[in-house]
Amino acid sequence: MTSLFKHEQLETTDAKAKELKQVAEKMITLAKRGDLHARRQALATIREKAVVYKLFDELKDRFMDRQGGYVRIVKKENRKGDGALISIIQLLLPPEGKKKGKKKGKAAVSTEAGAAKKKKEAKPKEKGRSAEKPEAARPEGATKVAA
Repeated sequence: MTSLFKHEQLETTDAKAKELKQVAEKMITLAKRGDLHARRQALATIREKAVVYKLFDELKDRFMDRQGGYVRIVKKENRKGDGALISIIQLLLPPEGKKKGKKKGKAAVSTEAGAAKKKKEAKPKEKGRSAEKPEAARPEGATKVAA
């Protein structure tokens, strides 16, 4: 537990990583709470005071906007000796400036809806024109046979 918060990444077996993930998520939730009681609860699990300080002061800000899912487990390979599945458990990085697309307001949406209606109206007219063209392309001697 201490090593995960100290180095922000740890390589261990898959079973240990899954157990560690649950405890790490609880510790980050305690850090987000931030009061003295939460700090003492974290000190009961984490062995180094410096790591608890890092968790409550530095890492807390990284996860304030998240509602959960602070830790990621990545499957790596099987260990040579016993064939155990090895995984890497990591704390998620802070979100880098996400690409923000153009936000559509109500006015933009209504304008696009109007444009879509106009296009739909224009399509039947084009079909009507294309229906007239084959008639003009028929030879003069050919006539329509009524059924």
